[in-house]
Amino acid sequence: MKGAKNRIAILCAIYLICLLFPAVTHSEADRKQGDSPEEHEPIVINSNTLEMNNELKVVTFKGDVKAKKDNFVINCDNMLVYYESSPAESGIGDENKTKIDKIVASGNVIINRAKGGKATAEKAVYSQKDEKMVLMGNPTVEQGKDLVKGDRITIFLNEDRSIVESSEDSKVSVTISPRSPKR
Repeated sequence: MKGAKNRIAILCAIYLICLLFPAVTHSEADRKQGDSPEEHEPIVINSNTLEMNNELKVVTFKGDVKAKKDNFVINCDNMLVYYESSPAESGIGDENKTKIDKIVASGNVIINRAKGGKATAEKAVYSQKDEKMVLMGNPTVEQGKDLVKGDRITIFLNEDRSIVESSEDSKVSVTISPRSPKR
């Protein structure tokens, strides 16, 4: 009986995380072209300071950072955006645009989805190549009154899959609120 309750809690935690970070799905035409509608949506980042280092291929945003895209907003103290090529390297009018490799948000990270749901951590690392988000430093994921906590939460955005890990000293914690019956 206890094993069944643990499995149900784990399944509910995975469901909760998938609600917050749903898989990115594209139409068959988008996949054939290797292009998605979200690639054309700009990410707007505001901060107190910005430092660009083309040699290291990193842009550093510091102080009251807010990164906004259609479906989410990330607030944090600092953000590093690593890219694969700079606009100068790709050439003017070249189809090769600056491509993000990874984003590292740190210090009081709060991620809010437009459709509801919230994640918090001290550090969040997003890998473009793997479509993976790793939350570290007291990470939590909330959807309504439901809550998942651990020492490290890894969300595989294209796979509707996540892993919540804890250290030897603590346990993964899941709070699932009762749902009202549908009529």
